[in-house]
Amino acid sequence: MSEIDFSNKLTPWEIVQIARNPGRPAIADYIQGMCDDFVELHGDRAFGDDRALIGGFATIGGERVMLIGQRKGKSVEENILANFGMANPEGYRKALRLMKLAEKYGIPVVSLVDTPGAYPGLDAEARGQAEAIARNLTEMAGLRTPFVVVITGEGGSGGALGIAVGDVVLMMQYAVYSVISPEGCASILWRDGKKAPEAAEALKITSESLKKLAVIDEIIAEPKGAAHSDPGQAIDAVKKAILKHLKALKKLDTDTLVQKRYDKYAAMGR
Repeated sequence: MSEIDFSNKLTPWEIVQIARNPGRPAIADYIQGMCDDFVELHGDRAFGDDRALIGGFATIGGERVMLIGQRKGKSVEENILANFGMANPEGYRKALRLMKLAEKYGIPVVSLVDTPGAYPGLDAEARGQAEAIARNLTEMAGLRTPFVVVITGEGGSGGALGIAVGDVVLMMQYAVYSVISPEGCASILWRDGKKAPEAAEALKITSESLKKLAVIDEIIAEPKGAAHSDPGQAIDAVKKAILKHLKALKKLDTDTLVQKRYDKYAAMGR
């Protein structure tokens, strides 16, 4: 891992604002900037096609992969179409279908995480939101193919975890990854959303904190001024990190790969 410059000490709340900056590269930018080709696959074969989650066959630097991730837009209209990156159960079931397809054909999975959380609506709960995410966690733990995760913006709650149980979890320098949003945490603990900055500090949601806690494996350095200041450089850094780890993971036999993944998550919190 290249040395990350944390000398410019931003508060966790300031980093949350950077992670949410609409100018940060979204998955559409990553597909355009780092994929030689991309064939989108649709639907969960049960209910419908969730526009908040995109996935399909892709080639990254000559490596054939199954690329999945949450979709955010660059405008209010695009965000409404993509439900602001908050997937419904059919999104997580689509993701699982694509992961199992990757396993079948022996190609790695690459997951780009950028969501405030899974959609909490009544219809989503009625269609089994919790079950869909829980099933993904179980299946990802034993998926018999290499799996690289990158937290590119917001990694919010179970909505992020539903596509994030990988062999390697990478995180952009100014991304955030948390069990709950700072606003949600503040509303629960203090019944005051204005205390979100204090909640962000307590939650340990920054890449620096999560690397120390061994929740993530590597931090990807962002350009000066963060990813939105130079999206091309940020996308190139993500591409290089993905290819480096895919090369290492492909050297492991499948049984070892799955066991190491299981051991990695079983050890968290000790």
